[in-house]
Amino acid sequence: MSAVQAPARTGNTRFGADERERADGRPAGGNLARPAGFWADLWAVAGRSLRALTREPAVLIPSLIIPVFFFVVNLGALQDFAERGIPGLDYRAFQLPTAIVFAVTGVSRAHAVVTDIQSGYFDRLLMSPVRRLPLLLGMMAADFVQIIVLSVPVVVLGAIVGVRFETGLAGMLLFLLMSGFWGLAFTGFSYAIALKTGSAGAVNSSFILFFPFAFLTTATLPLEALTGWMAAIARFNPMTYLLASLRSLLYGGWQPQMLVQGVAAIVLVGVVSIGLALAALRGRVARG
Repeated sequence: MSAVQAPARTGNTRFGADERERADGRPAGGNLARPAGFWADLWAVAGRSLRALTREPAVLIPSLIIPVFFFVVNLGALQDFAERGIPGLDYRAFQLPTAIVFAVTGVSRAHAVVTDIQSGYFDRLLMSPVRRLPLLLGMMAADFVQIIVLSVPVVVLGAIVGVRFETGLAGMLLFLLMSGFWGLAFTGFSYAIALKTGSAGAVNSSFILFFPFAFLTTATLPLEALTGWMAAIARFNPMTYLLASLRSLLYGGWQPQMLVQGVAAIVLVGVVSIGLALAALRGRVARG
């Protein structure tokens, strides 16, 4: 007789089925993950991105150096010329929204998405119960926080050089929120490229999209001071209307029409960019 005997069969082909099943129908003792809900998934993804940001504070420095550099250079080179040519213009207040837009446009965690794709972590997320939409929106939520953090030092710099909000504290808060939502709307382009290509080089090259928005507009001079083809392009550039709405909060008091135009510009860019990002996410999920 063998020293090892097979256990006797109980006659029930589902050995221990009653013991292995719980009242909710899931295997007893199993650790199968259950969906936690849309908001829980979104918060988990956003929290991971924010924790990564605290470990990499140096990534914020270039995003601050560029707008501060252009703000200081434009004031030094153009302030006297612009204020002499356009009576009543406060060029410091005029330039502050430009500095803000330079700070927040193109800021995203798209490079982290590329890292996750290349390491295989993104594919593991797709095999988990986490919902697909929070994978993108969670990172965008973290981007919004990062964008607001970047906006505050630029506003403080403006206050140091004498820029004041004629619309008061409420105007300043709206200024920050509109800047944040503009930056958030623009992140969709970077995420679309990251999800479509999985290439760090492609994501790093996405800053090229920023140049037409930033320079073919009223970044340095008012619309009425532009001429020819530059004026024609600026009238069709959504950033022109965003800048006008942000400037209206600094001088001229509350101007609802300009604010509505600024919100419309944000929505227009957001619909296009986030639509592209969602399409790229669907494609990535289908391939995964």
